[in-house]
Amino acid sequence: MVLLDPAGMNSKAFNLYRRAASRQPPLLFLPQLFYSESLPLGQTAPTGLTFNSNTKISLKVVKFDARGSFLGWEDVLGGTLQLCPDTQQRLDAAYLFGTTYQQSCSIPVMELLSRYPEPVFYQLFLKYQDREGADMVWPVPVQHLNQVSSPGSVTTPVFTDRSMAVRRFFLVDGLTGRDGSVTQQPLSVRYLNRLLLRVNFPTNTPTDTPPFLLLIEYNTVSDPANAVAQVSFTVTYSMSEDDMQRDTAISLGVLGMLSILLAMLETSSWSHRAGQQYISLTTIVKFLAFLIGNLANTFFLVSFGTGVYWLIAFKGQRSTVNMVLPSSGGTLETNFIILLSLAFVFKTLQVIHMLIIQVSISIFLIDWEKPRNAANASAGLGVSAWRTFFVANEWNEIQTARKLNPLLQLLTVLLILQVIGVENIASRDLNLVLQPEGTQYAASTSPILRYGLNASVWLAVGLVQVLLYLVIYERFVEDKFRQFVDLCAMSNVSVFILMHRCYGYYIHGRSVHGHADVNIETMRASLRREEANLCALRGLEPNSDTQTFEVALTDRVRQRLDRIKLSFAEASGARGQHGGTEGPQEQTTKAYHAMNYFLSSFIEHAHKDMDYIVKDKLLWERIMKYEFQQPVERTIFYRDPDGVSFTNVLYYSNELTLLLFDTLLFCIIDLGSQDLVLATVLTYAVQQVLDCLRYYISRHNVSEKTLVDQCFLI
Repeated sequence: MVLLDPAGMNSKAFNLYRRAASRQPPLLFLPQLFYSESLPLGQTAPTGLTFNSNTKISLKVVKFDARGSFLGWEDVLGGTLQLCPDTQQRLDAAYLFGTTYQQSCSIPVMELLSRYPEPVFYQLFLKYQDREGADMVWPVPVQHLNQVSSPGSVTTPVFTDRSMAVRRFFLVDGLTGRDGSVTQQPLSVRYLNRLLLRVNFPTNTPTDTPPFLLLIEYNTVSDPANAVAQVSFTVTYSMSEDDMQRDTAISLGVLGMLSILLAMLETSSWSHRAGQQYISLTTIVKFLAFLIGNLANTFFLVSFGTGVYWLIAFKGQRSTVNMVLPSSGGTLETNFIILLSLAFVFKTLQVIHMLIIQVSISIFLIDWEKPRNAANASAGLGVSAWRTFFVANEWNEIQTARKLNPLLQLLTVLLILQVIGVENIASRDLNLVLQPEGTQYAASTSPILRYGLNASVWLAVGLVQVLLYLVIYERFVEDKFRQFVDLCAMSNVSVFILMHRCYGYYIHGRSVHGHADVNIETMRASLRREEANLCALRGLEPNSDTQTFEVALTDRVRQRLDRIKLSFAEASGARGQHGGTEGPQEQTTKAYHAMNYFLSSFIEHAHKDMDYIVKDKLLWERIMKYEFQQPVERTIFYRDPDGVSFTNVLYYSNELTLLLFDTLLFCIIDLGSQDLVLATVLTYAVQQVLDCLRYYISRHNVSEKTLVDQCFLI
């Protein structure tokens, strides 16, 4: 009655037992139901308990009937303590060391009564071998959750009160609910609705917390004939998370401080490039934008490092198990999910900031072509505009070109994770089986392992794609961006791009053949002359083939551009979608020629008060992306040795940002839905929406800034 009474330690039976147990000399016939309070339970555990991965936890029970008679010893197998029916293989998986196990079901109460017509009391023991190899047993403490939490609570209490630890427990009690006669049907039934076996690490060194602890919770139903019992059986593993939380905090602190310093450097660089001499509201907004981007990278590095660490440290244990995963729903796992969510939100804001910069650049196409003779010029027969239209369309086509194929990326990742079965490695067990059998127990998925696995596969596939693109595709198949530079040179059109107010890029496309508006025979002859080195090099400087530059403008040049752009804005506002009236059309033409004349004359050093110099960037300037020398008297053209620096305003040079955004987007959707196919579809949809927005907004911007009507942009 001490264990059967729902009142537990507040019952009359318990008080009588306590009084009898305190008598001297002790009563030998009185069974020991509770643990002594003189020694912490963890200190009673044997030392040197070690377990190998996927070895069976050897548990035994001693059984007693309701009269206290000894029924014998029994090995704990699948269905010994589990009320839910299942195959023997799945039930036995609960006792594989390192496997987090959970099973729940609904069973009619009458079925439980038929299986247990009378209460059977169990005393659980752990079987182990001492240093001499002799078989020993250690009693596993049992804690009643009903005594420390409300029924149905899912919170696992911390084991602190030894007076609540008992030695015996039962599964079903239909005896105490019978009224009058034991042969009558019970009016109420008490059953074990929750059983939790918790393994606490380290198991080899005794602490105040026992290495094995059985937590039980009972529920009572008053109408057994129609009632349905909700029962669950769980095996969990836990260890101290203090060291892991400390390491995470240190990593975030160090990397966070570096993020702040880097954001300050980027803000200073932007201030110089934008011609900002004082701190303004725009400067503060830019600092926050840079800081958010850097913090996104910090949070990603810490979360990705955490996922990969647990993936290697936990799944790599092939012999003795020394560590287990963070508790499901625990502080470490919750903080990890928060960190991952912040990384995704901040990375999204960084991508939005990047897109705003890219779709608002100032770009102008400088046409170097001149009329063939004075007669054509005086007659108003200018040069063809189709070369400019062609260059503008090619620029539009490379706006969203990337170093990897997003669709191929998604399909490859889905193939590896789901078809091959790599996703199964993220389970809360020590198995590395890619294609488990259907009869095996499938442990729940750890969000930390799943993220570490998904992110690793995504980044690995992405890096392979980028390497193949740079090493093979660009060299032997197609290099879109250097081909665009060649197209500018053959079209006799230069491209002037301003990413910030006083900073941008220049693609020198002036033809070395004088004219580009020629027939195909003349074009082929020009190419043969160039191939035979019978003409000058294409570069801006004499005897140089460097065609791309970074440009740092002086404030005087920028003010001149602003005055011309003002007429641009008036012309763009006045003209209609397809030309408009004659007046606005003439105004547009004048604005176009004014900008074309100024930029072409500026490149030819025609303005002595607005001249420029050409130089190489210092190594640290390239690394820090910061110009030490500010353009005060003369504009500075920095040579671009790679030839693709202008792609900073395109997707191409921002591949890392886009790759990390895609990684976080895919992983966040997968963790929320636990569905790789859905994550693939939604990630692809988001990519397509961003590409379309980026393309069409940039198309409108190109039309507005270059005065090339959108009807000519395909």
